[in-house]
Amino acid sequence: MRISVLTVCRNAATTIRYTLDSFFAQDHEDKEMVVIDGASTDDTLSIVRAYPQDRLVVCSEPDKGMYDALNKALRLYSGDAFGVLNSDDAYHDPTVLTRIARTLNSAEMVHGHLDFVRSHEEKAVIRRWRATSRPSMGFRTGWAPAHPTFYVRREVAETVGPFDLSLAIASDYDWMLRAVEKTEFRLATIDHVMVDMLPGGKSTSGLRSHIAHGFESLRSRRQWLGSPRIDYALFAKPARKIGQFFSWEPIGKK
Repeated sequence: MRISVLTVCRNAATTIRYTLDSFFAQDHEDKEMVVIDGASTDDTLSIVRAYPQDRLVVCSEPDKGMYDALNKALRLYSGDAFGVLNSDDAYHDPTVLTRIARTLNSAEMVHGHLDFVRSHEEKAVIRRWRATSRPSMGFRTGWAPAHPTFYVRREVAETVGPFDLSLAIASDYDWMLRAVEKTEFRLATIDHVMVDMLPGGKSTSGLRSHIAHGFESLRSRRQWLGSPRIDYALFAKPARKIGQFFSWEPIGKK
């Protein structure tokens, strides 16, 4: 199974080496990385071009933001499945893509565990996201997969369509909601840490971003699930994250 990894970036010279190194270290051989660069003005492109180009698809031009860039990547990738690896994140270990490919043989969608780390040099964990199976009421309960661990087969992407550019900060949540709640595809959970993520992204950079993400997520649930103006998930979704700062249980080795 060929897995495509979609990475969008702009002026990511300080972090993208970790992303690229973790991709090329993967023991799954049939892989490609699609790098969509938003016309960086630093050394991002020269760093990307120093890696083996036979595994990379690179596009550099101005865009309308992260989700516009992801839509470009959706038009360019060639794999049987895809997921997103942000340009300041890294795979946790070399086995991740192998685990994804193996699990996608029996399900159309997968997700797994994620660690927030202080830096990629020291890998000190400051928060742990632990994936759980979809509850019976799904996204209505405040549950959602961690987007950096969410991989789907091509038929899912073709069914769900592009990212919604009218959502500035929660279009990834909206895309996963449509994939999980509005299709009949199967979702499997991988009991393994898949990604080491740096804090400070658009949806995790502070209280204001958390609030904005919460209300954009509510808008998505209202559109696709018929949720009321204020729903249970608006409060349950942030409440679920509290335990992530105290979740230190051992992780399975499947």
